[in-house]
Amino acid sequence: MAVNWTEELTDQLDFHWNTHTRPKLEGLTDDEYFWEPVAGCWTVRPRKSDDEPGTGPFTIDFAFPEPVPPPVTTIAWRLGHILVGVLGMRAASHFGGPAMTYDDYPYPGTAAEALALLDEYYARWVSGVRSLDEEALARPCGPAEGPYAEYPMATLVLHIHREMIHHCAEVLLLRDLYRNR
Repeated sequence: MAVNWTEELTDQLDFHWNTHTRPKLEGLTDDEYFWEPVAGCWTVRPRKSDDEPGTGPFTIDFAFPEPVPPPVTTIAWRLGHILVGVLGMRAASHFGGPAMTYDDYPYPGTAAEALALLDEYYARWVSGVRSLDEEALARPCGPAEGPYAEYPMATLVLHIHREMIHHCAEVLLLRDLYRNR
């Protein structure tokens, strides 16, 4: 029995997205989006100066190298990370989406705006993965992936899906904690 790896890879994330994640993000409020469960959270916040990451009226907290231990992050921060580092930059590099970096991204200042962008970027990523045949999945990722350039595209797809499942689960946990605080 032949395995259609494109279908298997797409179905893995699509099932999680459509069954577990996206329905549970409905009704996300701005209060939840910005809620800081502990002091010192990293979040998306109004811009105070031009030297902060991003463009537009909002910026994202960031440091390199990351502090040890890393700060707890808000839903806004986690969605910002998914939008830029998980889906956006990868779709741009591999499937023709708009180019972006953490430094030049206009971070969403509302939950509704973040969810609309999340839907758009998710659709772009999944459409791109659906376009990969067996040969494309085996091809090296290329220079956009830095030290992982020689890894097969399937490895990147698995990594992005792992990241999506991981970070979306964190967002849903924060929603549970907010609701039950």
